[in-house]
Amino acid sequence: MTVRARAVAAVLGTLAPMAAQAQSMTGEPAGSGPVLAALQWVEGTLLGNLATTAAVIAVAVVGLMMLTGRIDWRRGLTVILGAFIVFGAVAIVSGIRSVASGAR
Repeated sequence: MTVRARAVAAVLGTLAPMAAQAQSMTGEPAGSGPVLAALQWVEGTLLGNLATTAAVIAVAVVGLMMLTGRIDWRRGLTVILGAFIVFGAVAIVSGIRSVASGAR
């Protein structure tokens, strides 16, 4: 191989595209499996069918008690607002995240 051929090969070798060798991220830190599973269980329990049914019954009972005067309006609205916060938590957090990421 001549010097000229070696020079051309070296230039072409440096200009050729190379595959990136970055690490792939799975989105979860190492060792977070049990913690993540526990949090998903809590989320499923808080937002599942049983919790939804209990919240509907609680809001109906509190609303009826508010209308009949057995409970004051402030306490009744607190219960109803709490149910909205629990079931709207995903939307609330995503809204906060979008505002926080837009500020940067």
